[in-house]
Order: sequence, then structure tokens, then C-alpha cells
Amino acid sequence: MSLSNALRPSASVTMQKSAGARSCGALASCSGLHPRLLSMPRSRRSHNSTRQVTSMAGHGKFFVGGNWKCNGTKESVTKLVNDLNAADVPEDIDIIVAPTFIHLEQVQSGLKKPYQLSAQNCWVGRGGAFTGEICAEQLHDIGVPWVIVGHSERRLSMEETNDFVGHKAAYALSQDLSVIACIGETLSQRQANQLEEVLTKQLTAIGDNIADWDNVVIAYEPVWAIGTGKVATPEQAQEVHAFIRQWFTDKVGVEVAEAMRIIYGGSVNDQNAGELARKPDLDGFLVGGASLKGKTFAKICNSGAKTAAKVLAKA
Repeated sequence: MSLSNALRPSASVTMQKSAGARSCGALASCSGLHPRLLSMPRSRRSHNSTRQVTSMAGHGKFFVGGNWKCNGTKESVTKLVNDLNAADVPEDIDIIVAPTFIHLEQVQSGLKKPYQLSAQNCWVGRGGAFTGEICAEQLHDIGVPWVIVGHSERRLSMEETNDFVGHKAAYALSQDLSVIACIGETLSQRQANQLEEVLTKQLTAIGDNIADWDNVVIAYEPVWAIGTGKVATPEQAQEVHAFIRQWFTDKVGVEVAEAMRIIYGGSVNDQNAGELARKPDLDGFLVGGASLKGKTFAKICNSGAKTAAKVLAKA
């Protein structure tokens, strides 16, 4: 059975393109904005240690990201930050939250460790006459360490191509940001048995533009599961994550494949996080709507980390 058939959802899920969608294809071909990273200083990703909750195959710290998307007011963000600060969350995993651009500094000034901050997007190259964009240099300047690139909502609504996402990831890395690179297939692509082809093209476009994967986390998010309440079964998610890790083994190398953190996104909540975390190639989550509730998000962090730790202890 192909991966596409194995992951077929029980009901159709469609995504409508934004009326304001714009084409980025031409921008993706502007070579002056997209320098390839042919040489970057090599650093080693942290592997197992007694102080880290790792994924089952030893892929590094367990990782939970919260993507707040286009949500929040000053008042609601203040409450969410307070709820997160009051929660008891593990300090030996990576926990990242991604508010809107206008709330970055508000969250940065109020949120305590171990939480880290991420932007939801950045421009593909150096700043300049690009109205409405935020460049990687600006994020680095205000102390934001992470950025999400390639989210399906930008690929579809903003028509960001695979190449555009690959160049964006490369430029963000060149400006000392760590990258959460999103990949995933639409419903129609899976129904056409194109899952593996789609993921391969998305990964290849990123790999063609970077030479060092140490500061990259891959987020697999099947589009049909984002915000729909549908979620791949743990077995289905594991099968796709294993395919992604095999791609790294074949195309990049065993060392990178073993170190790469591959996280799952798509209607993750406090009820399914523990079961998903049991799978050996699931190294964490990228959480959407549930990350807007501080107590729920904390439960996801704890559930995933505790499950990973228990499975490791039995290994």
C-alpha cells in the first residue's frame, strides 16, 4: 500500500485560496536575493544526555512549537503569556512559540524560560524596498532566534513555490536564525498518490539551497489535518516520518538523518499528543489552535516529553 492510500482521510477537506493571493514565482527566480550557502561553520547537534528528553531514536531534544497564526490582541496575548508562565513545563525540551509580528516584542518582554520565540515568516532576502515584509536581519536584530518557513497556508494562499521556500530557508540560516521548515501534501495530491513525490520535491528544494542542516527542524503537516480536527493515526504519521528520514539518509547522509528532528503538525491536542509521541520518528509537534490556550499547550508539552522519556527508559 502506498503512503498516499494509507493516509487517505475519511472526508474531503478543501482549502480556498485567498482573494488577495499574489504570485511569488517571479521573486523566486531573482538570483540577487537568494545567495546559496556553499560554506557555513559546522556545529554538532546535541545528542542524548541525561539532562535532555530526547526522541526515541536519539534525534535530539524533544521539540514543541506553537504557531499562533493571525490571532491575538494585546489583552489576549498578555493573558496567554501569563498562563504559559504559570504552567509547569519541562525545561529539558525545546518549546517555541510564534506570535504575530506585532506581538513579538510584547511576548519577548513577558515570556519566561524555557520558552523560546519564533517568527511565523520572513522575507526571502536582504531588506529594502519590499513593502509589508520583515527580513531575517530584523528578526535577528531584536533577538528572535527562530522562524517558520514554508507553512502550507503561505504556500497555498500566498503561492510560495518550493524554490521560494528553499531560498527563504537558506537566507534565514545565513542570518543566524534557526528554521522550522514546513512540508506537507494537499488532499488532492494524496488522492492522486503523489504524497512521496510532493514531499521529495519540497525537501529537495530546501536541500538544494543549504549546506548545513544543524539549525533546521522539519515539520510535516498534512494540509488536510491543519485546523480540521482530523489527525493522522500514530501509525500513519510514523510511516510518513520514516519516509522523510529515509530521504535524509539517501540524499544527505546517515549522520544528518539521525540528528534531524522531524515534528508533526495537524490538529495536535492534549488528547492525542502522548500517543503520537510514542512513535520513534516523531520528534515533537507544531501545534496550531491548541497553542492559543496556555494550559492546553502546557499539557501537550508535558504529555509528549513524558511519553518520550518513558519509551527511552524502556529501550
